[in-house]
Amino acid sequence: MKIQQVEELVSISKKNIRFYEEQGLLSPGRAENGYREYGQGDVLRLKEIKLLRKLAVPIEDIRAVLKGEVSLDACLTRQLREYDRQRDSLAAMEGVTKELLSLPGVTLAGLDVESCLEKIERLEKEGQNFMDVSKRDVHRKKATGAILGAAIVIALILPALIGILWANGQDPLPIPVLIAMVAVPVVVIACIVAVLIQRIKEIKGGEEDEAAQY
Repeated sequence: MKIQQVEELVSISKKNIRFYEEQGLLSPGRAENGYREYGQGDVLRLKEIKLLRKLAVPIEDIRAVLKGEVSLDACLTRQLREYDRQRDSLAAMEGVTKELLSLPGVTLAGLDVESCLEKIERLEKEGQNFMDVSKRDVHRKKATGAILGAAIVIALILPALIGILWANGQDPLPIPVLIAMVAVPVVVIACIVAVLIQRIKEIKGGEEDEAAQY
């Protein structure tokens, strides 16, 4: 079966399927024409990967399990320890947040920011993890870039469309000609918006953007 069919069966984007192939988690066969040909075994493998990723198991650990280098039991046990670590980190963040809220009339201007940061750094040295802004903001930056790019292109096309409509108001064109001239920029704008929506979906759920964590 083709990748589009696999995408529908497993509810994993084509981009993520390709990512898993690049990571060595999936090795589909090839048809005579050279295109990838996926079988039921590949569908099952993707479902297995999806299950482990839903549990936040890192790619490296999934690869080790699939290769038989690590048992599933050992992998999940290690994952439970990771949950405990994350729970402790969340508790630490909650504690600092509650401490800030307990201050009378707390404002950002009146806050001893340096003291707060020193406390957080001390907790990080003790093993707690606070938010890494540089990692968490990467999706927002990519989405903003995509939106700006689309907006610029649309802004360049709109004057042409407005010009056509203005010219038609001055000297009406035959309806078929007007429709043809208006259809081109409208279709281009619609395609840009459709591509933008798809790109934002990919950015939000793109497994490839998480690769740096492993």
